[in-house]
Amino acid sequence: MADIPMKKQESKLSKHINVKNFETVIDGDSVNLYTLKNKNGIEVALTNYGQRLISLHVPDKNGNFEDIVLGFPDLKNYLAKKNYYGATIGRYGNRIAKGKFTIDGKEYDLAINNNENHLHGGIKGFESVVWNVDRANDREIVFSRTSPDMEEGYPGNLNVTVTYTLTDDNELKINYRASTDKPTYVNLTHHSFFNLKGEGNGTVNDHVLMLNADSYTPVDSGLIPTGEIARVAGTPFDFTHPKAIGKDLNVEDEQLKYGNGYDHNFVLNKTPLNEDGLVLAARVVEPSSGRTLEVFTDEPGVQFYGGNFLTGADIGKSGKPYVFRGSFCLETQHFPDSPNQPDFPSTRLDPGETYSSNCVYKFGVLGH
Repeated sequence: MADIPMKKQESKLSKHINVKNFETVIDGDSVNLYTLKNKNGIEVALTNYGQRLISLHVPDKNGNFEDIVLGFPDLKNYLAKKNYYGATIGRYGNRIAKGKFTIDGKEYDLAINNNENHLHGGIKGFESVVWNVDRANDREIVFSRTSPDMEEGYPGNLNVTVTYTLTDDNELKINYRASTDKPTYVNLTHHSFFNLKGEGNGTVNDHVLMLNADSYTPVDSGLIPTGEIARVAGTPFDFTHPKAIGKDLNVEDEQLKYGNGYDHNFVLNKTPLNEDGLVLAARVVEPSSGRTLEVFTDEPGVQFYGGNFLTGADIGKSGKPYVFRGSFCLETQHFPDSPNQPDFPSTRLDPGETYSSNCVYKFGVLGH
């Protein structure tokens, strides 16, 4: 893809976000806002509270910049109620059935926060804690934290480092690394809510999505995988050829009913790979703006979520409500409930091992 046309811009934060509204102290730890920029004018703002991606300005086909991730204009809204906007998720992205798993014969009880199940690390997961900032410049920021033994019920002191890098190829690279002093389970992911028309600009049902996945993991009514790996062919879950997200949403389908739309893990194919050896997981095109998003990863799965639980109650950075299906998430991951599913790829991490995971969001436009 050729270079994107760019219009010279000043910092894009000032329009809706005051940096001072993200400066505070929580439980004795300083919270601040950090900005990454590349030569093409793309700008990413992150806070060390929950490692949240606050804004992400990218150009359209005419070189006009828009913030394409949902979020709030100040920290107090992130603190006011439980939400995952832009956050790093841990210790375990997605659901674990009944908040239980067993390691070497010992059962562990996790925090229950999603009906009878455990979701996204628990009541106070990685999205709700302050992270250390080990290094920060215009191109890269490194966060770290030790999650103490038995935090939210997980065994082991887990040392976590997450690096965000913005390249001049318009890639936002996220690298996760972790180590533990006791056997445990780990599944880290990123939870930005995207709308390539711009945050708050209607639904994403007209976005055209390709998922590089011939199979997915069906769920029960609690959105816990049944253990089956099912083919997508002939179902509304077939995105192997690009189609509008909303095209099959009204098809009579039990899985769509369970998720109130798409909220499912897709089993990624092994090819094609990019130059870093990461598989192309997804490609999204927004026809009116021409913006594109490609997702690359070394994870076996990606959770595609279609904004089914947005209600319009949250008012975003530009003062617009976040409507039903007003965003999508593409969360690279191991499969949900893997600790209780012996046929799924394992998420176990033992002492002496290093957990490593990579996700790349690459931005572009059609026709350039």
